[in-house]
Amino acid sequence: METFATLLADPANWASLATLTILEVVLGVDNLIFISILSAKLPEHQQALGRRLGLGAALVTRILLLFCVSWLATLDQTVLAAMGEQFTWREIILLIGGLFLIGKATSEIHGAVEGEAGHGPAKAATATLTAVVLQIAVIDIVFSLDTVMTAIGMADHFEIMATAIVIAIGVMMFAAEPVSAFVQAHPTVKMLALSFLILIGVSLVAEGLEFHIPKGYLYFAIAFSIGVEFLNQLARRNRRKASG
Repeated sequence: METFATLLADPANWASLATLTILEVVLGVDNLIFISILSAKLPEHQQALGRRLGLGAALVTRILLLFCVSWLATLDQTVLAAMGEQFTWREIILLIGGLFLIGKATSEIHGAVEGEAGHGPAKAATATLTAVVLQIAVIDIVFSLDTVMTAIGMADHFEIMATAIVIAIGVMMFAAEPVSAFVQAHPTVKMLALSFLILIGVSLVAEGLEFHIPKGYLYFAIAFSIGVEFLNQLARRNRRKASG
């Protein structure tokens, strides 16, 4: 049995580790946004803890799924037939997760719009730490399926896959605080992030209905929108400087 040091002696494994780590970080961005928005519902002194627990749950879920590679294979077996269609466990999980994500993001958008539309200040954060971590854990399972299946398809060694996931979660933990602060400080960015979550939820529902939307299209749309918002933020800052 090869040791981890022996695996890293092979340049091909280094390339797999680097590529897989980058992909895991990219695939984890939507999860990080979801965690940042949910944790903002907590009292201020619990928000950082909520984000750490959420990302910790993501790490544990993904490592456990790596240990259950044989079980993951059974997720593609048909378990339900309805309306002339057959569904696997994976498709059912994607459907439920996608609908949950759409519902949650839509609810957050509605709350933000109503709060800004003259109905008084937004309600104070009333969510409990347990409730927030539970919601994060539910959606982590859906996001983990995607990231773990990507890892299994790109690397042959458990150690390489697990290391990539640990590094990616570490990067996300480091980025969680500034990302959360930026999203909460800029209402338009928060609305854009919630719209991303709806887009991702729709793609999960589509996957559950066996309609594949290439991930590249989704991430291009997200990157383009971020670029436009960056220009908006820059224009607003320049206007403030000119008027000051």
